[in-house]
Amino acid sequence: MARTSLHSPTGLGGWYRRLRRLVLARRRLIAALAAGAATAIALQAAAAPPPATIPVLTAAHDLPAGTALGRGDLRTVGFAPASVPDGVVDAAQAVGRITVGPVRAGEPITDARLLDAPLLAGYPGLVAVPVRIGDPGAVALLRVGDRVDVLAADPQRRSPAPVLAADARILAIPEDRRSSALPGPYSGGLVVLAVPEQTARVLAGSEPSAILSVVIRS
Repeated sequence: MARTSLHSPTGLGGWYRRLRRLVLARRRLIAALAAGAATAIALQAAAAPPPATIPVLTAAHDLPAGTALGRGDLRTVGFAPASVPDGVVDAAQAVGRITVGPVRAGEPITDARLLDAPLLAGYPGLVAVPVRIGDPGAVALLRVGDRVDVLAADPQRRSPAPVLAADARILAIPEDRRSSALPGPYSGGLVVLAVPEQTARVLAGSEPSAILSVVIRS
């Protein structure tokens, strides 16, 4: 029985040489097809629509309490729809209004974070300043429009408590979501006062260890 040589035209070697010649003859076509497939995949990925976002006004940098917002304090960022908080405002609603408390960079600006500008309309020459009163029970007795004196008692000293602000008007008593049991400057209850600018500086510069209290005036 005759054997077929591996190197004969009809053997395995001959089949391999024919396949190799065929691939070499078609290598440009194969390369072009591969490049076309890669281009098509890239174009399909580029054409895919980006995830849907909603423009949200945020703080461009850290904002201390009592900041009158300017356009440089704000930046619009795209948020996923499910992550947009309630009460977000736009730039037209935010510029010129005052922050009730500190706002971190990137935090959405909502109506709960801002003091309404009209509250200062009846107090020309005054500024709004948020202060934290040490006794939340005392804050519960206050009403918007009350006139108060603000005193600073330092438990580390035995001297009489100095008056930091006299005849200040209560502009707002924001809903405070922090626990009144937190230690340090975040304990107590928050109020917003209308005071002269110099008095606002005195309040802002009070000793960290001081506990602020109020005396309600008639």
